[in-house]
Amino acid sequence: MRPKPGEVLHFSEDPTITRFAPHVAATAQQPEAYVWAVDAERAPDYWFPRQCPRAMAWPVPGTTEADRSWLGGSRVHAIEYGWLAALQSVRLYVYRFAASSFRPFGEHAHAMVATVPVSPLGPPEPIGDLLALHEEAGIELRVLANLWGFVDTASASSLGFSGIRLRNARPRVG
Repeated sequence: MRPKPGEVLHFSEDPTITRFAPHVAATAQQPEAYVWAVDAERAPDYWFPRQCPRAMAWPVPGTTEADRSWLGGSRVHAIEYGWLAALQSVRLYVYRFAASSFRPFGEHAHAMVATVPVSPLGPPEPIGDLLALHEEAGIELRVLANLWGFVDTASASSLGFSGIRLRNARPRVG
């Protein structure tokens, strides 16, 4: 599930939204109100239940051979066993927006934001089987007892890394 040219996406478990208004997210680190979306590169980061803690890693220019070997794939996502049933049963939808209403956010442009209300280009589309979506995209999905070993290794490496909803992960072990 990726955006078409000229589009950005917003993933949600709520299929009833008709207009998105900028808001300050509960976990926001900035005071500005935004409507959040993602481009094709970051869309796979959201192929999960909203509250599911997950970590993602991928090679970037400058990734060392040792880190590529540790990763073992072109892109790897990791979740905890406790979230596997939710991943398999969640009803996730995607909303499509005109990319022209959004601008890159952040130093590494990990998201796209709009500062005015926006309406989707059409009704939300059900995504379906998230495990199959990962497989079709060639993304390895690791299911772990605890995310923190993966998070610590990937974030300290030369790989690209992202962690989302990590506050919902099990506590660190040891």
